[in-house]
Amino acid sequence: MSDQTVPAIPEVTESDAYITRAFNAPIDVVWKFWTEPEGLAQWFGPSTTHVDPATIEVELRPGGAWNLDMVDNETGAHYPIRSTLRVVKEREYLEGEVYGETEHGDVLNVVLRVWFHDHGDKTRITLHQGPFSAEFRDMTAEGWEESFQKIDAIVAGAAA
Repeated sequence: MSDQTVPAIPEVTESDAYITRAFNAPIDVVWKFWTEPEGLAQWFGPSTTHVDPATIEVELRPGGAWNLDMVDNETGAHYPIRSTLRVVKEREYLEGEVYGETEHGDVLNVVLRVWFHDHGDKTRITLHQGPFSAEFRDMTAEGWEESFQKIDAIVAGAAA
C-alpha cells in the first residue's frame, strides 16, 4: 500500500463520468470488490458481459497493474482493460491510468479515480473517470451503474 496523499475530487467537466453511489456493505467488503480478483470477477462490467477470472491481475501499489478482460456474454469477444495504478491508499482511494478496447473503439489516457467513504455498515464511493468523448462518457457511466447493481445483488444475497 501507499502513504500517498488522497487528492481532493477534481472539477467535473462534461468529458468526465462522475458517480457517487452507496452500498449496503462495510468498507472492507466494498474495498475487496475492487481490489481482490475474486471480488472483481463477480461484478465488473455491464450486464451483457462478465469478467474472465484468468485475466485479472491486481498489484496494489503505485506502478502496479489493475487488469482484466470483459467478455461479451453473447459473442465471447474479449475487451481488455489495462490500468497502471498511480495512487493506492488502502480503504480510501484508488487511482489509475486506464487503456481499454471496446466494440466501439479504444479508450486511451483515461484516469480512473475512486474514493471510498466509510459510513459504518454502509460505504459510499465517489467515482471520477475521464476524459471521454460524450458517447464514451455516457456508455461508461451506464456500464458502471450496471456493474454497481451487480454489487447490490451480491450484497443483498449475502444478507439474505
